[in-house]
Amino acid sequence: MKIGTDIIRIDRIEKLVKRYGIKFKQRYLSKKEIAMARKTETLAGLWASKEAISKALGCGIGEHLAFHDIIIAKDHRGAPYFCLSKEAQKRHNIKEASLSISHDGGFAIAVVAITYK
Repeated sequence: MKIGTDIIRIDRIEKLVKRYGIKFKQRYLSKKEIAMARKTETLAGLWASKEAISKALGCGIGEHLAFHDIIIAKDHRGAPYFCLSKEAQKRHNIKEASLSISHDGGFAIAVVAITYK
């Protein structure tokens, strides 16, 4: 099992959105993720999630994993989960994964646990 975590100041995301607008969101989010993220806190949580996932996979965001390789959604109860693109699935043999996202006091945090095949 591998664990990844990331924390980010919400105001950092807010400044990036003000500066770059939709282009910032499109750089790291899918259309569905953009629609899901109506609040800055949610955007920060999605950013932290993708970073935490990349850390749990042991590769970071870069050559072996891009922001758009990670798709974050919510189940029928509103709990977050993630899937990987087909290419990323081939590179990373995930058996099970769990994602938790929270925000408070001006910060968003995400924790990921992954077990491998």
